[in-house]
Amino acid sequence: MSVVRTSTERDVFTLELAKEDFKFSSAHFTLLDVDCGELLHGHNYQVAVRASGQDLDELELLLDLASLKERIRELCSDLDSRTLLPAHSPHLRLVVARAEVEVRFQSRRYLFPEADIRLLPLRNISIESLARFLWEQLVERLDSATTRRLQRLGVAVEETAGQRCWYEAPVSGPGSGEEPSPPER
Repeated sequence: MSVVRTSTERDVFTLELAKEDFKFSSAHFTLLDVDCGELLHGHNYQVAVRASGQDLDELELLLDLASLKERIRELCSDLDSRTLLPAHSPHLRLVVARAEVEVRFQSRRYLFPEADIRLLPLRNISIESLARFLWEQLVERLDSATTRRLQRLGVAVEETAGQRCWYEAPVSGPGSGEEPSPPER
């Protein structure tokens, strides 16, 4: 049986990485609405990445896997064993002073050592916002040779078995064919 292709069809290569050590353990609470938030708790998060493109290099590789895996591990390491807080939430009051972070939400008050905290440029700490944040951070850390061949990148964050969010968007750069619109905050 022969396969017939139209002249507009092109092959797409998609690499999916979900290594056992693409993980971080962090505490957080998600704001469910302006008056309600989860209790402070933790997850053992797992991260997965999908990278897609049509053009392979001269060795028939889409990208440098070793470098991509190293970047993912760096991002996970930066969040590991920390309490994650959204720096841009209009519903939290954050005060950083004397190497401490005070957080107020409704009648709750938390006081953390500053070294234990990661203030993220987000409005809420959810798997959706974490997936987009990790996508943005990963794209910033990719070299130009990689971004030239990649068309789309997806990042998944899983907070518990069977509960994950994928954030996927075009990767801008020469040859990507698409310019992504900036993520909304």
